Amino acid sequence: MENLHFVLPEIFLSLSIMFLLILGVFKKDSSILIHNISLIVLLISAVIIFNEIIEIEKIYLFNGSIVIDYLSSFMKIITLLAAFIVLAISKSYLKIIKILKIEYPILILSSILGMMIMISSNDLIVFYMGLELQSLALYVLATFNRNNLKSSEAGLKYFVLSALSSGLLLYGCSLIYGFSGSTNFDTIAVQLNSNEYALTFGIVFILVGLAFKISAVPFHMWAPDVYEGSPTTVTLFFTMVPKIAALTVFIRFLYVPFLNLIDQWQMILVFLSIASMLFGAIAAIGQTNIKRLIAYSSIGHIGYALAGLASSSNDGIQSSIMYITIYVIMNLGLFSCLLMMKRNNEYYENLEDLSGISKHHPLLSLSLLIILFSLAGIPPLAGFFAKFYIFKAVIEQSMYFLAIVGLLSTVVAAFYYLRIIKIIYFDPEKEKYDQNHSPWLKFSLTFSTILILFYFIFPSQLVEIVSRINII
Repeated sequence: MENLHFVLPEIFLSLSIMFLLILGVFKKDSSILIHNISLIVLLISAVIIFNEIIEIEKIYLFNGSIVIDYLSSFMKIITLLAAFIVLAISKSYLKIIKILKIEYPILILSSILGMMIMISSNDLIVFYMGLELQSLALYVLATFNRNNLKSSEAGLKYFVLSALSSGLLLYGCSLIYGFSGSTNFDTIAVQLNSNEYALTFGIVFILVGLAFKISAVPFHMWAPDVYEGSPTTVTLFFTMVPKIAALTVFIRFLYVPFLNLIDQWQMILVFLSIASMLFGAIAAIGQTNIKRLIAYSSIGHIGYALAGLASSSNDGIQSSIMYITIYVIMNLGLFSCLLMMKRNNEYYENLEDLSGISKHHPLLSLSLLIILFSLAGIPPLAGFFAKFYIFKAVIEQSMYFLAIVGLLSTVVAAFYYLRIIKIIYFDPEKEKYDQNHSPWLKFSLTFSTILILFYFIFPSQLVEIVSRINII
């Protein structure tokens, strides 16, 4: 009981969700109030974790099924802050498209609760519970705009394919439990030697399920349609927050119970990484819708994060965590620009709608230029350092083929990022977009652009924070 304060953020979040549900039912027209309270809840949860992060070494709770350590605390803070900004910039967008309802922030909070359980899980059952709590909220969020046929289609596609992947993942969990006699990660690690080959089947099925959640090739098929059909702020949530939790589960699942089976699962990660980097770079070239292009771009970016994990070193794990952190900031800026493309209360999301916006919106165009250059990995922007650390970790482990493929896919991806810049600056201008943006949207764009642009002045700050994470 004395260690129960380490799960205080999860308890606080659960009680807040129940309170907000009751408040929404009994108080009419409370959507804005619930939205504001949800923002406060996310901030308080982040502050609670931040206060504990200094004293934490490694603490096991509930018979070792939950682990609280520096990795879990860091990833939870990133998750909560990313969700806070998504929720903050959602309000004006939801108002304009007339779907500002009490359910939206509550679903976001429920999804975050599931992710926090996943991040701290040290047991297959706890991990699966967190995953399903996250997924159930995301199904509803994808189809939140019921007036839009594409949104309903996106939710249905995501639900059907996600249910299939959850089934495969659960089958993998049952195989591992059958062969090791336990669902606890530490106990499974002890049982490895006697059932080495049998456990490999279970690992494969679980990796398939996890690869689906982060939209890694060849389990990416849902991403473009769901990203395009979902409301834009939901798409922003999809591109950032679930990937943080899923990456943490990848680290925990592979490096705690199955570190000694590295020869079996390393090649699977290498394949997922190479396929995602190449496919993400090539498939994005022909896209005309910005959200679909971002979907293929995110597939490529998750390939780089997996390359770091595949290197099977502490440096590789740390570089993947740095990559996903910088990727979250870049995506935040990109979607803030997308949400500013509004004219007469109608949002535009095709590449042709960016045509010549530099003439009317020079600051917005400059921010887009910086963010796109960063996504392409051009120095000295933050995206360059993210890729640099990944390639450094991969080359140190003599995985030269993986590094070469990564560099080639970076060159290919640079083509479609530069094409967008060409459309912004050199194509004929169109009608001016509205200027009345919410303060949160302006803050989000300014904050992410400044971080990306001036990251090179203090690159060691993030390295120092992440270097405390030692898994192997």
